[in-house]
Amino acid sequence: MSFTRSRCARALAAGTLSLALLSAGTAAAFAANEKPSPSPTTHMTGKPKPTSSPSMDKASITLTAKPTTVKTGESVKLAGRTSGLKIGSPLVLQHEVNGKWTKLTPTTVVKKNNSYAMTAKLPKGTHVLRVVSANKAGKAVSPTVTVKVS
Repeated sequence: MSFTRSRCARALAAGTLSLALLSAGTAAAFAANEKPSPSPTTHMTGKPKPTSSPSMDKASITLTAKPTTVKTGESVKLAGRTSGLKIGSPLVLQHEVNGKWTKLTPTTVVKKNNSYAMTAKLPKGTHVLRVVSANKAGKAVSPTVTVKVS
């Protein structure tokens, strides 16, 4: 009789184990389809990462020069728009000399409508110009414009 009893106990144990594994597999599949909910005891440490929109991911600057050909002593108006820069962010005019960018005197800041403007008097020659903003998020650089001064 003990032989039958142990055989019955083994069969019962195997059935119970099979049922438990089947239930766990079904529960895991069901849980995989559900969205996780935050635990009420969960808390964050440090600063949360700011969410950003695609337009704020990278700062950009446009640049136009009017006129692009002037005589010595005449002013050139440089203007453009920015995106991804805070109002009041400083902007610097640079020109290329022997492959290196150097700062020029006129500077400005981003205005309320994300625009900027400045005037420059340049010496005789051909000048490749750009506008740069260096902020905590990185460096934004405008495309270049060429101004000829004769």
